[in-house]
Amino acid sequence: MTIVLSNDLLPTSFEEAEHRHLMFYSQITCVVAMVLVASGVGLDAAFYPELSLRFGLGRLAVVALIGATLWSYRTRWGAGHVRGLTYFWIALPQLMIAWMIFVTDGEASIYFVGYTFAVSGICIFLPLSVREALGFSAFTMAAHVLACSLRTDGVQNWPVLAGQLVFIAFYTVIAVTVSVYGGRQRRQTYTLQTEVQRQKDELVAQNKALADIKGQLLQREKMAALGTLSAGLLHELNNPVNYSLMAINMAQQLPPAKTDELLKESLTDAKEGMSRVQAIVSDLKTFAYQKPGDNSLRPFLLEQAIRSALRLAGHELKGVQVAVDQPQDTHVLGDEPAIIGVLINLFSNAALALQRAGREQPCIDVRVWEADGRLRVAVRDNGQGILPEHIGRVFEPFFTTRDVGAGLGLGLSVSYGIVQRHGGVLAVESEPGAWTEFTFDLPRPA
Repeated sequence: MTIVLSNDLLPTSFEEAEHRHLMFYSQITCVVAMVLVASGVGLDAAFYPELSLRFGLGRLAVVALIGATLWSYRTRWGAGHVRGLTYFWIALPQLMIAWMIFVTDGEASIYFVGYTFAVSGICIFLPLSVREALGFSAFTMAAHVLACSLRTDGVQNWPVLAGQLVFIAFYTVIAVTVSVYGGRQRRQTYTLQTEVQRQKDELVAQNKALADIKGQLLQREKMAALGTLSAGLLHELNNPVNYSLMAINMAQQLPPAKTDELLKESLTDAKEGMSRVQAIVSDLKTFAYQKPGDNSLRPFLLEQAIRSALRLAGHELKGVQVAVDQPQDTHVLGDEPAIIGVLINLFSNAALALQRAGREQPCIDVRVWEADGRLRVAVRDNGQGILPEHIGRVFEPFFTTRDVGAGLGLGLSVSYGIVQRHGGVLAVESEPGAWTEFTFDLPRPA
C-alpha cells in the first residue's frame, strides 16, 4: 500500500504523510461502508423480513452518520481531527451489527459475518497502527459478547460464541500483519519520495547554475570582444581625434574665427563633437585595459561610471530626459567595467519600456544614496511597467519579452550575478502601465 498525496507538495514529515494517507483512504472507505451498509437491506429481507423495516431505518441512520463524517472532512475542523472521526465512523457499523445480533438470534445470527468484513476491510484499507488494529478487534469482540450476553435468553451456545471469537481473532492476526508491513512500506515509500524530491531539487539547482554559467560565459565573450574592439578603436581614433582637436584649437585662434560669428559657432560645434568622441573613446578604455573579473575590487567613482553608461547608451536614450541625483562622495569598491555594463543594461531596458509606452515626456530618474555603509542605486522609468506574471521571472536566464532575435534574455540575469558578486542584491519593483524601478547596492572602500 503506497502513500497517496492529496496535493503536489511533498509532506514535510512522515507524520504529515500518514495524515494525508488516512484522510484519502478514510474518505474512500466511508463511501464503501455506506454502500455496503445500505446494500444489507437485501439480507434483512431474505433472513428477517419481519424486521426489515426496523433494520432499514437503523441502516439509514448509520449511513447518514457516516455521510456526515465524510462531509466534515471538507471543513477545517474535520481535516484536523481525521483520526478521531475515523474511530467514530468505523465503530458505527460494528455497533449496528451488534444491535442486529441482539435483536435476532444472538450467536446464531447470520449478521456475525459482518464483523469479519469490517475487521479485515477497515484494517487493510486504513493506515492503522498495530495498537489501533488490536483495539478495533477487541472492541468488535466486546460488542459481540455483549450483544449475545444481554439478550433475554442470554448465550445459548457458548462453544459457538467461543468459535466466533476465535474466528474474529484470525482476522485480527491478518489485520495486525497488514498494519505492520503496511506501515513499513509506507515509511519506505515516503523515504523514497523524499530522496527523489531532494535529487530533483539538486538537479533544478544544477540546471540553474549551468544556465547562469552559460550566461556569464557569453557575457565574458562579449566583454572580451568589446575589449578587443575598444583597443582597436583607441589606436585608430585617438590620434585623429587629438589632431582634429589641435587643428580646431588653432583655427579658433585665427582672426577670421574671432570676427566671423558663423565660423566661430561652427568651430565650437566641431570641437564639442570631437570632445564627445574623445569622451566615448575614454569610456571604452575601461573595457580595453581591464578584463572582467580580474582585479575587480578596486575603488572608483560611481558618478563617472554612470556618465560613461549614459554616453555609451546615448543612442537608445535619444529623446529621454535623464535626471541624476547623487551625493558628493560616490566612491565605491568593485568591478567598474561590470558595473558600467549593469547600468547600460538597465538604461537600455528602460529606454525600450519608454519606447513601448509612448510617453509624451519619457524620463529616467537615477538616484544614489548611502545606506548601511553601502551606496545604493535606483534606476526608475515611467515606461509600461512589468506584468505581474513576468516580474518574478525577469532575472531568469534566457527569459525575455523582446521580439525574437532582439535579445537572449541574459542581460538582467548576468547583471544580477554581477551585483551579487559585489555582495549586493539587484531588485525590481513595478506598477504595470506606470513605472519600473531597479535597485542595487555596492560596497564602499575602506
